[in-house]
Amino acid sequence: MLPQHFLTLFFFLLLSCNTLTSTSLQSLEKQETFDFVRPIDRKLLSLNKKEKLSHFRFYWHDILSGKNPTAITIVPPPLKLNTTTYFGSVNMFDDPLTIGPQLSSKLVGKAQGFYASASQDDFGFLMAMNFAFIEGKYNGSTITILGRNSGINKAREMPIIGGSGLFRFARGYAKATTHWFDLKTGDAIVEYNVYVFHY
Repeated sequence: MLPQHFLTLFFFLLLSCNTLTSTSLQSLEKQETFDFVRPIDRKLLSLNKKEKLSHFRFYWHDILSGKNPTAITIVPPPLKLNTTTYFGSVNMFDDPLTIGPQLSSKLVGKAQGFYASASQDDFGFLMAMNFAFIEGKYNGSTITILGRNSGINKAREMPIIGGSGLFRFARGYAKATTHWFDLKTGDAIVEYNVYVFHY
Protein backbone atom coordinates (compact mmCIF):
# COMPACT_ATOMS: atom_id res chain seq x y z
CA MET A 1 0.00 0.00 0.00
CA LEU A 2 2.83 2.34 0.83
CA PRO A 3 4.48 2.12 -2.59
CA GLN A 4 1.17 3.00 -4.30
CA HIS A 5 0.70 6.10 -2.12
CA PHE A 6 4.30 7.02 -2.74
CA LEU A 7 3.82 6.72 -6.52
CA THR A 8 0.64 8.80 -6.40
CA LEU A 9 2.36 11.49 -4.32
CA PHE A 10 5.38 11.46 -6.64
CA PHE A 11 3.08 11.81 -9.67
CA PHE A 12 1.27 14.84 -8.16
CA LEU A 13 4.57 16.48 -7.20
CA LEU A 14 5.89 15.98 -10.72
CA LEU A 15 2.68 17.38 -12.24
CA SER A 16 2.68 20.42 -9.92
CA CYS A 17 6.36 21.15 -10.67
CA ASN A 18 5.65 21.00 -14.39
CA THR A 19 2.65 23.34 -13.98
CA LEU A 20 4.68 25.78 -11.87
CA THR A 21 7.53 25.72 -14.36
CA SER A 22 5.14 26.27 -17.27
CA THR A 23 3.38 29.13 -15.45
CA SER A 24 6.72 30.67 -14.46
CA LEU A 25 7.99 30.50 -18.05
CA GLN A 26 4.82 32.12 -19.40
CA SER A 27 5.10 34.85 -16.76
CA LEU A 28 8.77 35.35 -17.59
CA GLU A 29 8.03 35.55 -21.33
CA LYS A 30 5.38 38.22 -20.73
CA GLN A 31 7.78 40.14 -18.48
CA GLU A 32 10.60 39.97 -21.06
CA THR A 33 8.29 41.20 -23.82
CA PHE A 34 7.08 44.05 -21.61
CA ASP A 35 10.62 45.05 -20.60
CA PHE A 36 11.82 45.09 -24.22
CA VAL A 37 9.40 47.74 -25.52
CA ARG A 38 6.38 49.64 -24.29
CA PRO A 39 4.78 52.98 -25.10
CA ILE A 40 5.26 55.72 -22.50
CA ASP A 41 3.88 59.18 -21.90
CA ARG A 42 6.10 61.96 -23.32
CA LYS A 43 5.67 63.89 -20.06
CA LEU A 44 7.69 61.26 -18.18
CA LEU A 45 10.78 62.41 -20.12
CA SER A 46 9.87 66.11 -19.96
CA LEU A 47 9.06 66.14 -23.68
CA ASN A 48 5.88 68.14 -23.07
CA LYS A 49 8.00 71.31 -22.81
CA LYS A 50 8.43 73.62 -25.78
CA GLU A 51 11.46 72.75 -27.88
CA LYS A 52 14.16 75.46 -27.86
CA LEU A 53 16.80 76.40 -30.41
CA SER A 54 20.08 77.52 -28.83
CA HIS A 55 23.27 78.91 -30.38
CA PHE A 56 26.57 78.13 -28.65
CA ARG A 57 29.90 79.62 -29.70
CA PHE A 58 33.27 78.51 -28.37
CA TYR A 59 36.81 77.70 -29.47
CA TRP A 60 38.28 74.20 -29.76
CA HIS A 61 42.02 73.88 -29.05
CA ASP A 62 43.61 70.84 -30.69
CA ILE A 63 47.19 70.64 -29.40
CA LEU A 64 49.50 67.93 -30.78
CA SER A 65 52.81 69.54 -29.80
CA GLY A 66 54.61 70.13 -26.51
CA LYS A 67 54.84 68.14 -23.29
CA ASN A 68 51.09 68.03 -22.62
CA PRO A 69 49.30 67.47 -25.95
CA THR A 70 45.51 67.34 -25.90
CA ALA A 71 45.43 65.15 -29.03
CA ILE A 72 47.55 62.08 -29.75
CA THR A 73 47.88 59.69 -32.67
CA ILE A 74 46.67 56.25 -31.59
CA VAL A 75 46.80 54.65 -35.06
CA PRO A 76 49.46 55.94 -37.47
CA PRO A 77 48.89 55.71 -41.23
CA PRO A 78 50.02 52.39 -42.71
CA LEU A 79 53.62 52.57 -43.95
CA LYS A 80 52.80 50.66 -47.14
CA LEU A 81 50.49 53.45 -48.34
CA ASN A 82 51.99 56.31 -50.28
CA THR A 83 49.55 58.99 -49.12
CA THR A 84 49.71 62.71 -48.41
CA THR A 85 46.39 62.71 -46.56
CA TYR A 86 47.50 60.40 -43.69
CA PHE A 87 44.73 58.02 -44.81
CA GLY A 88 44.01 55.46 -42.07
CA SER A 89 45.42 57.46 -39.15
CA VAL A 90 43.34 57.98 -36.00
CA ASN A 91 43.79 60.68 -33.35
CA MET A 92 42.15 60.69 -29.91
CA PHE A 93 41.58 64.05 -28.23
CA ASP A 94 40.51 65.72 -25.01
CA ASP A 95 40.53 69.33 -26.21
CA PRO A 96 39.67 72.44 -24.17
CA LEU A 97 36.63 74.48 -25.22
CA THR A 98 37.03 78.17 -24.35
CA ILE A 99 34.94 81.33 -24.72
CA GLY A 100 37.64 83.13 -26.70
CA PRO A 101 40.39 82.04 -29.11
CA GLN A 102 43.09 82.35 -26.43
CA LEU A 103 43.75 79.14 -24.51
CA SER A 104 43.83 81.26 -21.35
CA SER A 105 40.22 82.42 -21.82
CA LYS A 106 37.37 80.93 -19.78
CA LEU A 107 37.02 77.15 -20.05
CA VAL A 108 33.42 76.05 -20.74
CA GLY A 109 34.01 72.37 -21.42
CA LYS A 110 36.00 69.71 -23.24
CA ALA A 111 35.68 68.15 -26.68
CA GLN A 112 36.34 64.44 -26.26
CA GLY A 113 36.49 61.92 -29.08
CA PHE A 114 38.51 61.01 -32.15
CA TYR A 115 39.09 62.00 -35.75
CA ALA A 116 40.22 59.57 -38.41
CA SER A 117 41.57 60.32 -41.86
CA ALA A 118 38.92 58.68 -44.04
CA SER A 119 39.81 60.10 -47.47
CA GLN A 120 42.57 59.12 -49.87
CA ASP A 121 42.13 62.23 -52.01
CA ASP A 122 41.86 65.13 -49.56
CA PHE A 123 41.91 65.92 -45.85
CA GLY A 124 38.52 64.44 -45.02
CA PHE A 125 38.14 63.26 -41.43
CA LEU A 126 35.49 61.18 -39.74
CA MET A 127 34.80 63.01 -36.47
CA ALA A 128 33.06 61.50 -33.47
CA MET A 129 33.03 63.69 -30.37
CA ASN A 130 31.15 64.88 -27.35
CA PHE A 131 31.11 68.47 -26.23
CA ALA A 132 31.15 67.91 -22.46
CA PHE A 133 30.15 71.18 -20.78
CA ILE A 134 31.17 72.37 -17.31
CA GLU A 135 29.63 75.84 -17.39
CA GLY A 136 26.48 76.99 -15.54
CA LYS A 137 23.29 74.98 -15.91
CA TYR A 138 24.89 72.99 -18.76
CA ASN A 139 27.49 71.47 -16.40
CA GLY A 140 27.39 67.69 -16.93
CA SER A 141 25.41 67.85 -20.18
CA THR A 142 26.84 66.79 -23.54
CA ILE A 143 26.22 67.35 -27.24
CA THR A 144 27.28 64.55 -29.59
CA ILE A 145 28.69 65.20 -33.08
CA LEU A 146 29.28 62.58 -35.77
CA GLY A 147 30.17 63.53 -39.32
CA ARG A 148 32.68 64.45 -41.99
CA ASN A 149 35.15 67.25 -41.34
CA SER A 150 36.85 68.39 -44.52
CA GLY A 151 40.02 69.92 -43.13
CA ILE A 152 40.93 71.91 -46.26
CA ASN A 153 37.70 73.94 -46.18
CA LYS A 154 37.73 77.02 -44.00
CA ALA A 155 34.18 76.28 -42.78
CA ARG A 156 32.66 72.82 -42.28
CA GLU A 157 29.28 71.52 -41.08
CA MET A 158 28.72 68.39 -39.02
CA PRO A 159 25.44 66.98 -37.68
CA ILE A 160 24.42 66.80 -34.04
CA ILE A 161 23.12 63.28 -33.48
CA GLY A 162 22.06 63.56 -29.84
CA GLY A 163 23.18 64.44 -26.36
CA SER A 164 22.68 63.89 -22.66
CA GLY A 165 21.40 65.85 -19.68
CA LEU A 166 19.78 69.06 -20.93
CA PHE A 167 20.47 67.88 -24.49
CA ARG A 168 18.54 64.61 -24.48
CA PHE A 169 16.89 64.17 -27.91
CA ALA A 170 19.09 66.98 -29.28
CA ARG A 171 19.40 67.61 -33.02
CA GLY A 172 21.02 70.30 -35.13
CA TYR A 173 24.39 71.05 -36.63
CA ALA A 174 27.80 72.42 -35.73
CA LYS A 175 29.69 74.80 -37.99
CA ALA A 176 33.47 74.63 -37.59
CA THR A 177 35.68 77.47 -38.88
CA THR A 178 39.47 77.33 -38.68
CA HIS A 179 40.71 80.28 -36.64
CA TRP A 180 44.41 79.33 -36.63
CA PHE A 181 46.47 76.38 -37.85
CA ASP A 182 50.19 75.63 -37.53
CA LEU A 183 51.39 73.56 -40.51
CA LYS A 184 54.56 72.53 -38.70
CA THR A 185 53.02 71.14 -35.48
CA GLY A 186 49.46 70.41 -36.57
CA ASP A 187 48.10 72.50 -33.67
CA ALA A 188 44.80 74.20 -34.44
CA ILE A 189 42.22 76.54 -32.97
CA VAL A 190 38.75 76.09 -34.43
CA GLU A 191 35.72 78.29 -33.81
CA TYR A 192 32.54 76.26 -33.33
CA ASN A 193 29.06 77.71 -33.81
CA VAL A 194 26.59 75.08 -32.62
CA TYR A 195 22.87 75.33 -33.40
CA VAL A 196 20.91 72.80 -31.40
CA PHE A 197 17.23 72.01 -30.85
CA HIS A 198 16.65 70.71 -27.32
CA TYR A 199 14.00 70.64 -24.59
